Amino acid sequence: MDEFASDGFVEDAGTDTGAPVMHVITNFAASGGAETMLARLLAATSDPAVVVSLIDVSERNLNLAGRPDVDYHSLNARGAVQMPGAILQLTGLMREKRPRAVLCWMYHAMVVGTLSARLAGAPPVFWTVRQALDDPRSLTRSTRIAVAGARILSSRAAGIVYNSARAREQHEQYGYAARYGKVIPNGVVVPMRVERTPRKARVFGIAARFHPQKDHLTFFRAAAQIAAQFPDARFVAAGHGLDERNGEVLAMVEEAGLDPSRLKLLGELRDMEDFYSQIDVLVLSSRTEGFPNVVAEAMSHARPVVTTDVGDAALIVADTGKVVSPGDPDVLSEAMADLARLTSDQVADLGRRARQRIEENYQVKHILDEYRDVLSQRLPA
Repeated sequence: MDEFASDGFVEDAGTDTGAPVMHVITNFAASGGAETMLARLLAATSDPAVVVSLIDVSERNLNLAGRPDVDYHSLNARGAVQMPGAILQLTGLMREKRPRAVLCWMYHAMVVGTLSARLAGAPPVFWTVRQALDDPRSLTRSTRIAVAGARILSSRAAGIVYNSARAREQHEQYGYAARYGKVIPNGVVVPMRVERTPRKARVFGIAARFHPQKDHLTFFRAAAQIAAQFPDARFVAAGHGLDERNGEVLAMVEEAGLDPSRLKLLGELRDMEDFYSQIDVLVLSSRTEGFPNVVAEAMSHARPVVTTDVGDAALIVADTGKVVSPGDPDVLSEAMADLARLTSDQVADLGRRARQRIEENYQVKHILDEYRDVLSQRLPA
């Protein structure tokens, strides 16, 4: 099927260019890939928009979007008990705002947004799936329930946008049955200038919130092996929960056998520019992903990447870095060591080719055009 189909919402809602697009997202206070991509989408267009967050909205994302004209709403639904109320609140907002389309970001928002749309007699509802199902065990119980609930409702979606080809394949095998599926990768804002002084790979960085699916223990174990081989190697970890106040992180570092003096914990960062300037190589140790933003961002800063084979990470990196199986610190450390053995010029060449790959394939301006194409289609009644 070559176009999205609607469930019969009045035709003028689908064609009225003055009507807003309503974005429903699980938590616009978080700083993950979905939240960043939505903020970039808002920033790159002046189209009328309403953003409804099931939980909250953060200053970080408001600033990243830079759109004071957008109508933001927080429903403060922080658990299952609040979800029925959130559905009713969202139903009321849909009736009031009369959006021409609803775009739901992440599983909980997909479920709540679709149920609300049915109650409101709302316009076409599109979903955007932000991760693959490489390792469902690494997801929280709440997320696993939402994944299953979304499968039941998937035939109600006008279409599903996946941010990786692997995510589409896995979800369709699992039973997601929307009448249309499309892969639109995340877009990256490529920095105008990057620091290009050739240097050996001695500083390895990870940027990911502290969560089981990011598998920091595997990274720390691999880092301990690299530290034993290369006395001048150092490590940097950024992300929510990655700071000295988190006893679980400190215990994990100790368990891995990594000298804490070789590791810098930066916590959550508002601006990642300094992080990318500090590191020589980005490492992704995740057990599951969709389109890992941090991989593409590091490459845009001319930093080579060592990543686990999750989501579309291998497709993004191609031959500009290293791809290994997840959950194995030995193979991860071997790949890191391979880069550590390169000359400074070889590392710089990998970084140059990595940046070129992002420029040619994943610039945000190209990705946003694809979203516009989806949301601007004439949807037959």
